[in-house]
Amino acid sequence: MFKKSIALFAMLSLLFALCACGAPANEEEKESALELVGTYTKDLAGTTLNVYNWGEYISSGADGTMDVVAEFQKLTGIKVNYSTFDNNEMLYTKIAGGGTNYDVIIPSDYMISRMIEEGMLNKINLDNIPNMRYVLPEYTKLYYDPTGEYSVPYTIGMVGMIYNTKLVSEPPTSWSAMWDPQYKGQILQFDNPRDAFGMAQYLLGQDVNTANPDDWRAAADKLIEQAPLVQSYVSDKVYNLMEDEEATLAAYYAGDFVLMNETNPNLAFVFPDEGTNFFYDSFCIPKAAQNVPAAELFINFMLEPAVAIENALAVMYASPYSSVRENPDYVYKDNPYLYPETMPAGIQNFTHLSQDTIKLMDNLWVEVKQAH
Repeated sequence: MFKKSIALFAMLSLLFALCACGAPANEEEKESALELVGTYTKDLAGTTLNVYNWGEYISSGADGTMDVVAEFQKLTGIKVNYSTFDNNEMLYTKIAGGGTNYDVIIPSDYMISRMIEEGMLNKINLDNIPNMRYVLPEYTKLYYDPTGEYSVPYTIGMVGMIYNTKLVSEPPTSWSAMWDPQYKGQILQFDNPRDAFGMAQYLLGQDVNTANPDDWRAAADKLIEQAPLVQSYVSDKVYNLMEDEEATLAAYYAGDFVLMNETNPNLAFVFPDEGTNFFYDSFCIPKAAQNVPAAELFINFMLEPAVAIENALAVMYASPYSSVRENPDYVYKDNPYLYPETMPAGIQNFTHLSQDTIKLMDNLWVEVKQAH
């Protein structure tokens, strides 16, 4: 989910940090420039917060945007160790393996369910997250966290197919284009099993959460059939390869397409006819967290309207927050890929699979990669 931050929204702290004469503001003036609705003290100053997020899945300060982590550190005196992962499975392995005690993580829906079931997450004290009032009701207490005790929404989105209008023979409407021999060596596939299997399952008309081993075998066979056509299995690299026109087709996330399209207008996007995945990424606090008070403070800070709009513009995924959607400066509120007027047909959500099914999927994924 690699994002390239772009100058879409002027950083509020810079707008107010300069005095009338144009002289640089001191640290106190910079600190007070960020308009916040919550109360933040330095009671936890000197402590450390370990945050584990998707790659560049936050407003980072690039190109004049807000450096969210730096603002939080300046505001609270808490030192943030910020690191990234490529996919949910990598996140799970790191948390399950111990060694590093993360305080805030941002998994997707099905992985949240798994981690709840396996006792890997703390309940979040929502009394310490007053900015939950900005989360739209339809994004709370969902299937992956029905009590709403273990997660706080961050982003939402859908999967689709990105293609280069100059390089395709005709605009694709089906996932079958990713199996078209004419694009051999020009196809980019997800480098994670759940999304990759999902694509084959949509094409085969399966339930993406099936427990039937025969269904998974059929989906694996479909991916093995595709393997010789695939240029590479990607995460971060999808950006450069599609923007530089070194690939023709890629399965990826709608939010990433919107950003890529601004760099290369030859790129287009489609939600394939067979269906696709609608997903939720949320803040969670692992059981082994060492600084829960700071974790809850950070989550509340991320829901601050002034911070949430910066993240929404930099990350480019759909936002579950009223403060973002109602902000007149949010230029993507009517974007058809982030907020389709009519939802695509065949929408499915990934849910937590049984241990037997996960093991089967992982073993089949090895076979798929070996066929490449």
